[in-house]
Amino acid sequence: MIKPLAAALLILVATPAIPVVASQAWAQNNRPPIAAPVGPEAQSQSLAAPPGSSASPQGAGLSDVLSGNFSIVSMFLRADIVVKAVMILLLLASLWSWTIIFNKLMAISSLKRKARRFEKLFWSGQSLDELYQHFAARNDHPLAAMFIAGLREWRRGFETNGGLRESMIPGVKDRIEKAMSVTILRETDGIEKQLGILATIGSVSPFVGLFGTVWGIMNSFSAIAARHDTTLAVVAPGIAEALFATAMGLLAAIPAVIFYNRFVAEIGRYVNSLDAFADEYSAILSRQLDEKVTR
Repeated sequence: MIKPLAAALLILVATPAIPVVASQAWAQNNRPPIAAPVGPEAQSQSLAAPPGSSASPQGAGLSDVLSGNFSIVSMFLRADIVVKAVMILLLLASLWSWTIIFNKLMAISSLKRKARRFEKLFWSGQSLDELYQHFAARNDHPLAAMFIAGLREWRRGFETNGGLRESMIPGVKDRIEKAMSVTILRETDGIEKQLGILATIGSVSPFVGLFGTVWGIMNSFSAIAARHDTTLAVVAPGIAEALFATAMGLLAAIPAVIFYNRFVAEIGRYVNSLDAFADEYSAILSRQLDEKVTR
């Protein structure tokens, strides 16, 4: 009888404490989260790296390459000695070709201008002797040189002993034509001077640049083998220098080829005009010879 009464008394005492413990556990489990810190101090602080992690040197090298200085000067300074020599050679070739280009542009323009002036004066109606005296002291372009050579040979035909005879006319005409032909060849050779250099630069420069490209790629592969690393930080500088050598080769070759073709075409047209004038001038001198003999 006493044991049942004691058990009932313990149950009555423990029953009020159960809700309190349960309410405390619920409050701990369902407590709202603490708000993140705000303010200038919280915004200015940088996030720390997670524990156990460290900056990778390969990542740093990659960022240097991706954000590095790939200017012309920096690539030249980083290049191998052979690639530097190729770049310097191509730069000198480009400067040389541009010097020839500007000289030829001015020379051909001057020749065309003087040719128009000469033809205007030649067909103005003046006598051959007056033209000879006018251009004898101003023999500074092919048309004037050809005119003086032909007329000088024509005059020599009348300076022979006994004067000009009819049997001598074919020989005089032949000498006049040869004198003008030799003058045309000599003047044409002077106009075409240094065009061979342009042709050489235009044909050789791409292969010189390609040599620098191959050498730079070989250096890149050597760097990969030495460092056992295939990241962009190792490969990019050498490839950039190699491609820059190719670009310099094309930079030297393209203008040289373009202006070489242009100069060849313009000189060809100019030589054709010289030949046409030589034929007309030869016909005039031949007619003068025939008139002198018939008199």
